[in-house]
Amino acid sequence: MDANQQIERTNTLFERVSSLIEQSRQYVTKAVNTAMVATYFGIGRYIIEDEQEGQYRAAYGQGVLKELSQKLTERFGKGWSVETLTKCRKFYNVYAISSNKQTKLSTGSNSSPAETKSDLVTSGDEIQNKFVLPWTHYLILMRIDNPEERRFYEIEAAKQTWSKRQLQRQVASSLYERLALSRNKDEVMRLAQEGQSVEKPADIIKNPLTLEFLGLKPDSSYSESKLESAIIDKMQDFLLEMGKGFLFEARQKRFTFDEDNFFVDLVFYNRLLQCYVLIDLKVEKLTHQDLGQMQMYVNYFDRYVRQEWEKPTIGILLCKSKSDALVELTLPQDTNIYAQQYALCLPDKQLLQSKLQEWLDELEER
Repeated sequence: MDANQQIERTNTLFERVSSLIEQSRQYVTKAVNTAMVATYFGIGRYIIEDEQEGQYRAAYGQGVLKELSQKLTERFGKGWSVETLTKCRKFYNVYAISSNKQTKLSTGSNSSPAETKSDLVTSGDEIQNKFVLPWTHYLILMRIDNPEERRFYEIEAAKQTWSKRQLQRQVASSLYERLALSRNKDEVMRLAQEGQSVEKPADIIKNPLTLEFLGLKPDSSYSESKLESAIIDKMQDFLLEMGKGFLFEARQKRFTFDEDNFFVDLVFYNRLLQCYVLIDLKVEKLTHQDLGQMQMYVNYFDRYVRQEWEKPTIGILLCKSKSDALVELTLPQDTNIYAQQYALCLPDKQLLQSKLQEWLDELEER
């Protein structure tokens, strides 16, 4: 074996060993996070059981937690402050007792937590299977009062491996409400049970699309090219906002037809829907000419670009404002084109929650 072969063999061995070490470290990190979350859940359970003694009581002396904190710190070192213990208590309260209350409401049972705790997550294996996110994520999730909304974010954070920052942003941008307002009642229920599913073109639509991360001021004047450049500069954030399965292909994609050149602002591909997604940016109110132009873009891609096995192209007009009546009148009912408004600031979460509840109440009445 000559020197070059020896070096190549050593490099191959190094890469294999390095890969194994990195996988092991990832596994250890995940195991430590899971064990920590399970521990916090168990601590919260012991505190609640000591506090309630089988009955719900409003008051619980801080002196008990303070003394417990001091004793734990003496034995195990830092990390067991009263604040941490209070969060453990809230964690169990949110994920066990609140779930048990929902069960009692649905079954009509009046049994106490002590009598029904066999229905809760109790064993170490059950806890580790239930809680798959880092503790920092649960600190965010615990602040969400609506159980359906909380469950949605928990599912999506696990499926899409959101970082803490990404989860914070999705909650702050009211992703759950924006998706829900773009769906029918059955699909809203699915959001809480399964997370976001992307099975048809309408599944990628949000109401509205929130682009606060671009740094453009809502009341300032800006051009379509400036909006496009801002999106390109923040493409990772834009893909997160667009949702599942999006891959960026090109900006100002040119195609020539009948000796004329045309340019599509942004071209994406959605691997879940297996189709092209064309986006045209409009900083003024949407016109019927804009809709007609997008129809032409979509027709071109369907006839000359997409493969036989791919699904029909989707066109999205990302606009500052629109008339729903004009859109409905201009586009055919079975179209794959959507006029979607965008916002440059985070939406009013309470307003969206109120709109969603009104919409659900209307559906119930029907």
